[in-house]
Amino acid sequence: MSEPTSTAKPASVLSVVGILACFALFLLLVYIAYLPRQSGPYVGDGIRTPEERLIKLAEMRANEQKHGHSYAWIDQSAGLVQLPIDRAMELTVQRYQAQR
Repeated sequence: MSEPTSTAKPASVLSVVGILACFALFLLLVYIAYLPRQSGPYVGDGIRTPEERLIKLAEMRANEQKHGHSYAWIDQSAGLVQLPIDRAMELTVQRYQAQR
């Protein structure tokens, strides 16, 4: 028995360069999309120290407490009011029970 002869042709230079270019493009896209970028500190609101952030957080929580537990008019002409969260939940439960 004779061995089968191979008819494979060697790869052309153009196809090897094309494959390497595709691989390089893939690596470039991965680099752009997934690797973290080095950036400086966030200075959007001017808060830089931990103490200043804690003060800002306390102010924000106090504001949320005030708005979350008080009544106020949002738009009096349209009849839109601000309710405490507990009262709003009670009214929502009542409305859904009435729809049953």
